[in-house]
Amino acid sequence: MKRKFIIDTDTASDDAVALIMAVNSPDIEIMAVTVVAGNVSLDQGVQNALYTLSLCNSDLSVYPGIAKPLVRPLKTADHVHGKDGMGDIGLPLSGFEPEEEHAVDVLLNMINEHIGEVTLVCMAPLTNIATALLLDPSIAQKVKECVVMGGVGKGRGNVTPVSEYNFWADPEAAKIVFESGMPIKMVGWDISRKYAVFDKTAVERIRAIGTSLAHFSVDIQKTLVEYAQTLSHLEGFDLPDPMTMAIAIDPAIATKTKKAYVTVLQNDDWSRGQTVIDYVGTTGCPSNAEIVLEADSDRFMNMLHDFLNKI
Repeated sequence: MKRKFIIDTDTASDDAVALIMAVNSPDIEIMAVTVVAGNVSLDQGVQNALYTLSLCNSDLSVYPGIAKPLVRPLKTADHVHGKDGMGDIGLPLSGFEPEEEHAVDVLLNMINEHIGEVTLVCMAPLTNIATALLLDPSIAQKVKECVVMGGVGKGRGNVTPVSEYNFWADPEAAKIVFESGMPIKMVGWDISRKYAVFDKTAVERIRAIGTSLAHFSVDIQKTLVEYAQTLSHLEGFDLPDPMTMAIAIDPAIATKTKKAYVTVLQNDDWSRGQTVIDYVGTTGCPSNAEIVLEADSDRFMNMLHDFLNKI
């Protein structure tokens, strides 16, 4: 029996690759794609999701959600992913029609209709999920799992020295989700920057696959490559959302995890959105998340190659 996923995304260049992986996974039934503002505006994220799905010959439903963080102005990541979120390479990212139903209503209805069956894969600021929890806190106990790309398990951040973008963008939402009682698996940016980095050799291997999806997945990273070279100082670009999706599809890709108590800071300084993780029990608070600490890069890369070989 296929596992049921709801994918929450702020569709930019790494989200798009993760969507391709999910669509092409034979073990996954995608019940819905919900979109939230983050990397790009809500409307742009919706168009990017629908365009990506069209390349996969998929007619999955896409539902627009919340257009800004809970209490803060929206700060997009267009300096990372491009103004259109997809590398600014001239793609026709307009004219697609999403569903009329609101993403938060879809989350509530589907989780309540399929109790214990739904895996949430969250690749964006957690505004949609937090809003759903505020409306119906009981859904926290009704999801099978919530796999979150966000925060930092160990190491440095990518927006401030200690904070990752998704949690920085809406720290209030992240705090609500982590304190909700949901069974959370957190895949921080530290996992991506160590185990999901694509240098020139890795990029050439993807292009050698020769499919339209393989070329698309590399081409849309154009501005991300420039950002990586100048600011994140990696030996290539990293893809956090595909790594998160890979772990959601195949949990064995996460080779080391640890349960711990996590809270998210809501300050207005460099610690905004910082994940404070109590690995040793100093706070006395019970664990509320499983933190991914190490991953199998080869297994992840092989999965990605398999899914990009579909079209």
